[in-house]
Amino acid sequence: MRKLFLLITLIAFAITASYAQSKHDSIDVVLLGDSNTWLGGDDCSGEKGWSHWFMMKFAPASCRSYARSGATWTNTSVTKYNVVENVGKISNDNVVYNQINRLKEAVKNGEQKSPRLILISAGTNDAWFKDKRPQVFAKTVDVAFQDMSQYITSRSVSSILTLAESVRYGCEMLMQAFPDAQIILLTPMQSTAVDAALIRKAGDTIEMCGKRMGVNAIRMDERCSVYQVRERVAKSRTYDGTHTSVDGARRNGFVIANMVEGMLEY
Repeated sequence: MRKLFLLITLIAFAITASYAQSKHDSIDVVLLGDSNTWLGGDDCSGEKGWSHWFMMKFAPASCRSYARSGATWTNTSVTKYNVVENVGKISNDNVVYNQINRLKEAVKNGEQKSPRLILISAGTNDAWFKDKRPQVFAKTVDVAFQDMSQYITSRSVSSILTLAESVRYGCEMLMQAFPDAQIILLTPMQSTAVDAALIRKAGDTIEMCGKRMGVNAIRMDERCSVYQVRERVAKSRTYDGTHTSVDGARRNGFVIANMVEGMLEY
């Protein structure tokens, strides 16, 4: 009986994987984000990154990550175009804006297929390192979208100093560069290193920005496997309270794949 159950399970998994492959084998996926995405590596092969497990379950035509450890959404007054920096920590140029620039360069040079689906998972460092991003919450979403007469990308990136404006700026860059791509935002998950209220505030900001632009958001602080209280008692889904263990990454990747499936615009 046990062997029969195992055989049935394996057959069901094979059928599911085949179905996913047939559905998504025309979708080239690009990932942007911070360390929890970066853990999977550029090729999404690292098992501590949710990207690996997402790729395995979603089975797209291709899946490439441009994420960097330490990255923020929020820019600074000296942020500039920089597609080569890879410092692994928070810096003026380690921002989603420059991940988008790297993506655009890769597509232009023929190193990357133009993506049909773009997932952006960032915001933890914006909430965590407020001293490095002092204006992160200085403008509300309403204020960031007050002027809708033109793209916010008409402004210099060094004038975009808040989280809400930075999310709008990044999404508009992608909309302009890849008009046929669908964008999905992932809000930051819970962390023992960051006050839950700040994670929620960052998530609310990102989600509300998405709604203003017709972009879906996945609330990782509510839907993923990392629960701050449990991680404080004993590390399980993370190895340090912030970054996922293999188990946490696997669970998150599968949740994200399932939710993205329901958000796809065919």
